[in-house]
Amino acid sequence: MADLHFELVTPERLVRSEEVTMVVVPGTEGDFGVLAGHAPYMSTLRNGDIAIYRGGMNVEPERIPVVGGFAEVNERGLTVLAERADVA
Repeated sequence: MADLHFELVTPERLVRSEEVTMVVVPGTEGDFGVLAGHAPYMSTLRNGDIAIYRGGMNVEPERIPVVGGFAEVNERGLTVLAERADVA
C-alpha cells in the first residue's frame, strides 16, 4: 500500500511530518479517513483524536488529541493545522 505524507502543525511548531498508511481525522461533519491518493478535500476540525496508522490497518493507531483547526488533503498529502495538539 502506498504511503501518505502527513503533517500536523500547531501555531507553535511542526508536530509531525512523516509517511503513514492512513490517518483518521475528527472533522466537524464526522470522522474521515485519508489514504494515499485521496481526492482533494478540506474540513474544519472538532475537538477529538487524530488516529495515525503505520504499517497497516490491523495495527493499533497512535492517537493525538487536537483542539480546533482545519485539515486539507491535496496531491502532496494531508496537512492538519490544529489550534492545539497534545503530544507527549
